[in-house]
Amino acid sequence: MAGKGTPATALLTKQKIAHTLHAYDHDPRHESYGTEAAEVLGIDAARVYKTLVAEVDGKLTVGVVPVTGQLDLKALAAAAGGKKAKMADPVAAQRATGYVLGGISPLGHRSRLAVVIDASAEAHTTVYCSAGRRGLEVELAPADLVRLTNAVVAPIAG
Repeated sequence: MAGKGTPATALLTKQKIAHTLHAYDHDPRHESYGTEAAEVLGIDAARVYKTLVAEVDGKLTVGVVPVTGQLDLKALAAAAGGKKAKMADPVAAQRATGYVLGGISPLGHRSRLAVVIDASAEAHTTVYCSAGRRGLEVELAPADLVRLTNAVVAPIAG
């Protein structure tokens, strides 16, 4: 992995968080980055989480939900203490996080963003999420993900 680190992997290393990186060759024809990761890595898709950037009352907010579900925007708004949420403009999401779509990690954002992680993550010993680029997943304990992102944990998946 030399020379292929990301802000997410740098943060995990700096904070001495136990984690495992899982790299695979991303197929640009695949319709879902998260589903592809589950299939290629041979893991239960319920343990793979996607990172979605939304606007809650005009403020960028990150929702982390299982790839098997959808982000419930009303639930995200409520968990973030707001009234209304909509998906963020992709360019704004990439600019704020420092990552490209399909590789947005919940960790190591360029700008400080509020993060809400779906409560289902707590049911797993470890979860998988993007490590900051397409074809690179990080496996870590949900409690570590919550702590590193200063996240709110709430039922936000529909």
